[in-house]
Amino acid sequence: MSEQKTVFITGGAGFIGLHVVNQLLEKDYKVRIFDNMVRGDRDKANELALSHGVEVIDQDVRYGGSVTAAMKGADRVIHLAADSINKSVADPYSSLNMNVDGTHNVFAAAVHHGVERVVFASSASVYGDPKKLPMHEDDQLSPLTPYCIGKRTAEDLAGYYQRQYGMSWIGLRFFNVYGPGQKTTAYYTSVINHFVNRLRNGEPPVIDGKGEQSMDFIHVHDIARAVVLATESEKANVPINVGTGIDTSVADLARILIGAVGADVEPIFNPRDVLVSRRAADTTRAKEIIGFEYTIPVGEGMADLIRIETAK
Repeated sequence: MSEQKTVFITGGAGFIGLHVVNQLLEKDYKVRIFDNMVRGDRDKANELALSHGVEVIDQDVRYGGSVTAAMKGADRVIHLAADSINKSVADPYSSLNMNVDGTHNVFAAAVHHGVERVVFASSASVYGDPKKLPMHEDDQLSPLTPYCIGKRTAEDLAGYYQRQYGMSWIGLRFFNVYGPGQKTTAYYTSVINHFVNRLRNGEPPVIDGKGEQSMDFIHVHDIARAVVLATESEKANVPINVGTGIDTSVADLARILIGAVGADVEPIFNPRDVLVSRRAADTTRAKEIIGFEYTIPVGEGMADLIRIETAK
């Protein structure tokens, strides 16, 4: 780039954030991480500060004055900081405080400083239980938890700041993100962790029902690439699905992991009634607006993840 841009990234020390930071550094951006380190990896952030001159600010998006002061001089903003989906049910107040008030602070500061683009993490969970597949951005939204409601509200707030102050934004509706560095408590990877732990113990995975419930698993490397593309795209001011467009059933996932581990077992199906839910992204808009297509198939990505985790 002829002029080195500064990217301000909230939640930059988190699972997705660190992958995004690495890709930004590869493209010669200056990076400023803003993270309260509750779920962030302080050691890895500090390593990046020493090795690549990344600025690390240990602060919280819920404090608007801190956000505004720290964002000064930034050209682009990536907002990933959030409370988790499972915590939101246990503590709705904290979830909405972080995901709504915190997001509002980021948007208000971005307008104040006149940043070029705001990219933020929305979620496929804003759709609720989809009525059809693939799930398109213009489908009806029916968020079911405080976390999901907060993500939908973030999109509405972005629209408001666009209309009122001309803020340029993209909300990325992440589907089921997985990959190296993810905490084992992550909501959408609990089924992966459960299967892997059983396989390591020589036990077959246990699947409720017929295993027809599915997710659209997308590797964190591809997620990070979509985030960087969104900061640079000419088009903006829309929510965009970030997924593969492929729904992988729980039964298929079990067989992928069995193959990756190299175990000689077959899944056990636990006969019981389950509410079958399926997810798959319509990826048309991602390709048209930011030029994004996934590159890591779920079988390849899961196999790599198993190799990395077992090597630890």
